[in-house]
Amino acid sequence: MVSSALMNNYGTRKITLCKGDGSWVWDTDGKRYLDAVSGIAVCGLGHAHPAITEALSSQAQKIIHCSNLYNIEAQEMLAEKLKKISGLEKLFFSNSGAEANEAAIKLARLYGAKKRNPNPTVIVMENSFHGRTMATISATGSDSYQKGYAPLLHGFVRAPYSNLTAIKEIAEKNKNIVAILVEPIQGEGGVIVPDSSYLQDLRQTCDKHDWLMIVDEIQTGNARTGSYFNYLQHNILPDIVTTAKGLANGVPIGACLAGVKAANLMSPGSHGSTFGGNPLACAASLATIETILKNKLYENAKKQGESIKQRLKESLRDCKNVAEIRGQGLMIGIELKVPCKDLVDLAAEQGLLINVTAVSVIRLLPPLNITNEQVEILINILTKVIKEG
Repeated sequence: MVSSALMNNYGTRKITLCKGDGSWVWDTDGKRYLDAVSGIAVCGLGHAHPAITEALSSQAQKIIHCSNLYNIEAQEMLAEKLKKISGLEKLFFSNSGAEANEAAIKLARLYGAKKRNPNPTVIVMENSFHGRTMATISATGSDSYQKGYAPLLHGFVRAPYSNLTAIKEIAEKNKNIVAILVEPIQGEGGVIVPDSSYLQDLRQTCDKHDWLMIVDEIQTGNARTGSYFNYLQHNILPDIVTTAKGLANGVPIGACLAGVKAANLMSPGSHGSTFGGNPLACAASLATIETILKNKLYENAKKQGESIKQRLKESLRDCKNVAEIRGQGLMIGIELKVPCKDLVDLAAEQGLLINVTAVSVIRLLPPLNITNEQVEILINILTKVIKEG
């Protein structure tokens, strides 16, 4: 059934998924698909994972919600676990990545106020994506997401991605800068991987000017790119890190993690969330993290990601329509020389779920525990679809 009661912001959707098991999903007609989208990098453990099912069932029998008027044991345990993984100091829990980025932007504003800055401004990157709330679309570096929503929130200035010279030029001209907000890899922007020294250069620049370095790990975090957080591969420590998506394997949760410079900027009443960090979501997140770490799924993401990229480069070597194959871990982009949204339906017909972003980039975000056999299926179907599409 297609309901007329739903707003049309998602357009026409042709498939209704009703069941999942690991990397496989089934639609209401009984057709099986290999899922290379994972709910847009959310279901890192695949579907119906027993550890998540058990955590949700166990917690639901105790207490699902009580609000942040009270201490929440699972929330405190999750905060300590993420603190240890990240190297940061304090956390705020929300329900989504956009809300986590809202918290980060508010921290940047508070940081500016502390420095008596009359117009605290955050450098954001062209082609970036940080969410769909008013603050986060204002921070997003793509006009297409902002169309129709003017007036936008002020306090952001754009710079080209992976361009340190542009950052230095902004620093010379704008004395109101208080922070840089950056994705380690641009996901919605087309799986764009910056220069290897980019994050280190930004860290040094922020240190030089006493700015906050805010790293948006909504999509790259939770073992997606070969380490628990992508910034850990660059030997740096940001001032603020945001994450969500794969944090609880499908249960809505987001987190804003703050280091020493930002950890104590908020005070009672300055920010909050009714559902943020509720017992159910935190229980699911604890089970997700434990499973990722116990099984070292960041290593599998790295290994299988390299395998997929190499195999695709070999199988598509003679395909003149392919511009570039790039990515890290199991966050992979295949850029074609022409728009390719029609390949989503063609792949689905062959039993493979893919996503197209930035008009001409096939984005692969399969579960972190994808097997060699499933990689083989993915390569065979995708190669056929690209060559014949």
